[in-house]
Amino acid sequence: MKLPTPIARGLDRLSLYTPVVVMGVLAMASWWLVRSLPDMGGPQLPKLVRTDPDYSLRDFSVQAFRPDGTLYREVLGTEGHHYPDKDELHIEQVRFKGMSANGARLQAQAQKGMASSDGERVTLQGNAVAVREALGTSPAISVQGQQLVAWPKKEELKSTQPVRIERAKDVFTGNTMDFNAKTGEYQLQGQVRAVL
Repeated sequence: MKLPTPIARGLDRLSLYTPVVVMGVLAMASWWLVRSLPDMGGPQLPKLVRTDPDYSLRDFSVQAFRPDGTLYREVLGTEGHHYPDKDELHIEQVRFKGMSANGARLQAQAQKGMASSDGERVTLQGNAVAVREALGTSPAISVQGQQLVAWPKKEELKSTQPVRIERAKDVFTGNTMDFNAKTGEYQLQGQVRAVL
């Protein structure tokens, strides 16, 4: 059966616009769906970081090597715990062995130690002793105190508590200390005493 010509032309024209109309309806449905969903890009709650240790070590040694393969730093301990909230390693009966840029051997020990993950800061607590062995004309130096904070890369040692420094036969004591191993300068404050 043949449809009259004006009706056939109208249906042809309508079939041309059908895809556009369908696409418009789908676009509106998509827009409505996106508006109806909860906001995914809104304010986010801060991630909770563990305050308990995420790993522990027993009777361990951590060593660092130079590109040529020589050992330049070693940290030993009887027990260690890593705390992710501070990104620190807490060490019991810590011992440190190292070598400065100029070749001087360094040793330190304490009842407890805390090291930042990047190795920038090491805190020694409880009968802390740090010794730089003699090198060339520079005599051996020993620093003792209840708390010593070391920055190995900067070669600095500081304390906010009383310290005792032995340099060859000379003995210095003070309430606080800043020591720069590169320059060999000490800054002691508080009740400073010296026996030369």
